[in-house]
Amino acid sequence: MILPKIIVWTKLTGEREIAIALFKQELITLGRASSIARMHQIDFQKLLSSRGICVHYDVEEFEQDIQHLQERGWL
Repeated sequence: MILPKIIVWTKLTGEREIAIALFKQELITLGRASSIARMHQIDFQKLLSSRGICVHYDVEEFEQDIQHLQERGWL
């Protein structure tokens, strides 16, 4: 049935638009926005880029990323 697929698509699209709007207004972080959008962070960054939206990436987020990489032994 097509209707349930449309409802799911509409819900995901709505969540992505909300995530983009909140991120654009700097009300939430990139990680939180990608979570709301139900997207991997890299895919969410690509979506932002396709819309000409710059990713705000501050020192605190950079330090958190470094810490996560070190915890996983990747750095």
